[in-house]
Amino acid sequence: MKRLLFYLIFAYACWMIWQRLAGHEDKSVASPEWQPTVIDSIEERLPEVPPQFKCDGRQYCSQMRSRAEAEFFLRHCPDVKMDGDHDGIPCERDSRW
Repeated sequence: MKRLLFYLIFAYACWMIWQRLAGHEDKSVASPEWQPTVIDSIEERLPEVPPQFKCDGRQYCSQMRSRAEAEFFLRHCPDVKMDGDHDGIPCERDSRW
């Protein structure tokens, strides 16, 4: 039993030495100069894109020109009447799209 324990410790020590020599050290613990990158929000990385649509008082599917427009209105505009079953999908009965 002692011999097995010795071989296991020896193998682990050899493996750790090989990791260091080969440059495969665990950067999360071994290297204090390595710091993870922190990104506060995804909006900071994305370029500013002006909205394609704007809320203008329309409420119904028949007033929309595309599914994208209907989704925008459902997410961003008040008092729309495009999601009868309240599942977040607008104009499900509209067969135009």
